[in-house]
Amino acid sequence: MEISEIPVKDYQRVARAVDPDSGLHAFIAVHDTTLGASLGGLRMWPYENEGEALLDAKRLARGMTYKSAIARTGVGGGKAVIWGDPKVVKSEQLYLAMGRFIDAFDGAYITAEDVNTTIADLEMIRRATTRVTGLSPEMGGSGNPSPLTAHGVFLGIGAALQWVHGDADLQGRRVAVQGVGAVGSALVQELVAAGAEVLVADKRAESVEAVVREFGVTPVTDREIYSLELDVFAPCALGAVINDDTVPKLRCKIVAGSANNVLLDPRHGLALRERGILYAPDYVINAGGIINVSAELLEGGYDRDTVMERVARIPQSLEQLWTIARAREIPTSDAADCLAEEILCAARMARG
Repeated sequence: MEISEIPVKDYQRVARAVDPDSGLHAFIAVHDTTLGASLGGLRMWPYENEGEALLDAKRLARGMTYKSAIARTGVGGGKAVIWGDPKVVKSEQLYLAMGRFIDAFDGAYITAEDVNTTIADLEMIRRATTRVTGLSPEMGGSGNPSPLTAHGVFLGIGAALQWVHGDADLQGRRVAVQGVGAVGSALVQELVAAGAEVLVADKRAESVEAVVREFGVTPVTDREIYSLELDVFAPCALGAVINDDTVPKLRCKIVAGSANNVLLDPRHGLALRERGILYAPDYVINAGGIINVSAELLEGGYDRDTVMERVARIPQSLEQLWTIARAREIPTSDAADCLAEEILCAARMARG
């Protein structure tokens, strides 16, 4: 396996691994370890090109730094991506190679579950490195973090409704969930139980059919979901869905979902503000998963009650940054960045 360093300004370490024997072509980006070793999931995706895969790793790693800072997890931000189609390239040999790549970071990066990475995949990686979280409870891990991510988003949606309408009750509220994978489907379950009218879209027809059958929600197309009259648009698939094309179409009061990097560009946070749409910054509202897996690293080990208490604080974090945004007259996305940077700056000063 060939590991090559990629110099990137403001990142502690970014590297590429290519292993012809297993077919591995991957990137690990460690953004910041001021608060602790970087922790972030491993994503596998059929990117259009290598540059797109690298960009995703960098953006996600930075988001993990800010996410963990605001959630007070005690870890830093990093991310790993494997360039490839999971239906084609997944193999035991590939994940063992990925484990060796992770181990080459000497503990600066710890991996976890993400898009197209399962607990079974992590268990294979674990055979090559100890730097793995989110394993099954039988292996001493915390298990699938998706339900905790979904629960945090659910609580965040309630907080957003409270902020906009003065009432967090979801009864009769119209919510569109874009992407009904592990997190999106768990969110749909909570929304339906709370009495919301839920509409769903996903590029995978079978995923839509499954949640429609189980929860009785309404299917819509991925194209029309942006222009629906809604209380909440909840993007729970891939990022960059808030962009120049979609912002003018939105007919909702709130954007709040589990997807990472929802804004294509920071200026789209301003675009939402100008349209009077409240945005729940992705790395704040979707912190339930990282809160869950990072708890495995706490002294004394994983404790579910501690995790639930921390996830329950997500609405408070959102209200804090919304207050900052209103006071400073800036987009909520900028307010989140400011809050995270203030936390990191204080930590750096404390360390001298």
